[in-house]
Amino acid sequence: MKNIVLASTSTVHGSGYLEYILEELKTLYKGVNEVLFIPYARPSGVSYNDYTEVAKKAFSKIGIGIKGIHEFDDPKEAVNNCKGIFTGGGNTFVLVNQLYKNGLLSAIKDAINNGIPYLGTSAGTNICGLTMNTTNDMPIVYPPSFKTLGFVPFNINPHYLDPDPGSKHMGETRETRILEFHKFNTQPVVGLREGSCLYVKDSSIKLKGPLSARIFEYNKQPYEVDPETELKDLN
Repeated sequence: MKNIVLASTSTVHGSGYLEYILEELKTLYKGVNEVLFIPYARPSGVSYNDYTEVAKKAFSKIGIGIKGIHEFDDPKEAVNNCKGIFTGGGNTFVLVNQLYKNGLLSAIKDAINNGIPYLGTSAGTNICGLTMNTTNDMPIVYPPSFKTLGFVPFNINPHYLDPDPGSKHMGETRETRILEFHKFNTQPVVGLREGSCLYVKDSSIKLKGPLSARIFEYNKQPYEVDPETELKDLN
């Protein structure tokens, strides 16, 4: 029984940290007094303590406490005993490397499969796909594997950006990079635009938010799906 919200971003333009989904988080964490925060992705190199404080301030607005996983002597036990999990954004390579270092992937899988509610933003969303290979982040550390949690039967590209016809940038677009990914891999990829989320409830995977998502399937033309589209059969 899964109860997961996978957000492309923690902050949309003109909004505070997690502000745009706080009402949804009330529902996700209903009955939960304290959420375990995983700050391993360290956006801009922020410390675990400082990152946890950011999460605390946001969750205090809905009356829920936050405790960072780094505050526990045994991170596995912290996962095993928690009532809710939030993995924040940042660098996916740094996040995945630390999860492997602490041997946490199996513990997180077990917790979420047993119904512990989970929120991921950005890198915390990336790790819920089959692999982290479609992240936008620089490989500043080298994790033991690119294989991740696999809560959805595809990869995710958070912060998906559409090509800008007026841009003078000569580099690759996101679409170009994902199509290149499909020269070597076959799993689908969901391009998740800012302000969009995937809601995973039991076997259902639905796109939520104001925008469509860009879907990339192996040997097919990319296409759009509207909010409320069911994605559980995308594999």
